[in-house]
Amino acid sequence: MLMTLVNNPGDWGNIVAPFRHAEWHGCTPTDLVFPFFLYIVGVTTVLASPEPGFNSNKFLKISVRTLRIFALGLFLNFFSKINLFGLESHALLAIRLVFVALVYYLLLTKYDLKRQLYAVLGLLFVLFFLTYFPVSGFEGVRMPGVLQRIAIVYFVVALLYNNFSLKALVGITAFLLIGYWAAMALIPVDGLTGLFEKDINVAAKIDRIFLTGHMWASSKTWDPEGLFSTFPAIATGLLGVFTGKLMLSEKSESDKVNYLIYAGLVLVALGYFWHKIFPINKALWTSSYVLYAGGLASLLLALVYFVVEQLAIKFWIKPFLIFGVNPMLVFFFSGIIPRVFTMIKIEGLGLQEYIYQNSLAPTFSDPKMASLSWAILYLLLWFAILAVCYRKKIFVKV
Repeated sequence: MLMTLVNNPGDWGNIVAPFRHAEWHGCTPTDLVFPFFLYIVGVTTVLASPEPGFNSNKFLKISVRTLRIFALGLFLNFFSKINLFGLESHALLAIRLVFVALVYYLLLTKYDLKRQLYAVLGLLFVLFFLTYFPVSGFEGVRMPGVLQRIAIVYFVVALLYNNFSLKALVGITAFLLIGYWAAMALIPVDGLTGLFEKDINVAAKIDRIFLTGHMWASSKTWDPEGLFSTFPAIATGLLGVFTGKLMLSEKSESDKVNYLIYAGLVLVALGYFWHKIFPINKALWTSSYVLYAGGLASLLLALVYFVVEQLAIKFWIKPFLIFGVNPMLVFFFSGIIPRVFTMIKIEGLGLQEYIYQNSLAPTFSDPKMASLSWAILYLLLWFAILAVCYRKKIFVKV
């Protein structure tokens, strides 16, 4: 729900402070959305498979799910670049929506697992072919993205969880965090070490080596979901695995809450003190950021678990449940819809901008409140859609 609010302001030039990312170092509520997703990935990896173990069928399921999530994210980057025979306006929009319907069928409907694998591999082959061969219009498509990172983190976390003991996973997590800090602090960039600024850091340098021409358009020289920073992101998922193991343990409910609180406080404190030499930074996904965000996730889960399970106060959870059972539907189509609105022109403005400028913007004296009101209305629109899906038991999964 917070992701929907953050990603859909009425005016990107006027955003209320909590819904802005930190300029560089630091952390706002918005900077917690993504790590909370990855934390949940770790938790649900355990919940989906309480008894870890490995076999060919489980590996196939993990692989197909990974590829489907990755392909969905990659298609979002492709959507606005799809063109055909020089078509413009509504004809081009219709063509793009046909591709959306095709991708939805291939990636978000249920059918035989092996057919899903062939379908997603075929789609990925087409997307990579369009990107890395001289096909006009697709040269600068961004390769990383939020869903791509979620897919990679899920794949690695699921493999590690099903193949290693809890003690080994703790060691792997420590190695990822300490190793990432050491690499970022000690590997020289332009002859200097210990640089954590935009464009001048080890992660950005690696992005430029492997992703030049295919990075985030707003930066062009580094990517917030780049290659090297994916390693500490895996550690975020592993923190969720430890939490999932705790939630399924035979400990009492009060003990589970206490452990979550203690772990949360320790992680936040460690992240805060590590921040002194390795700043909390979402774009770099620094080790201090992993601990700080993971600690806050543990504290929030402790609060929710205490209220819902121990106090049995559940009257308020239905809206969150309605959103929570269809996260992929929301993420994918809340990315498609604004792109569609941009293509529909009225008096030279995209549909969203036209509606906003002629309805909400003049209503509020504070442009930031007007922008926030659009995000809230968009959230309510999705709530209405998802409430219908929930009532009809339509749950879109990957």
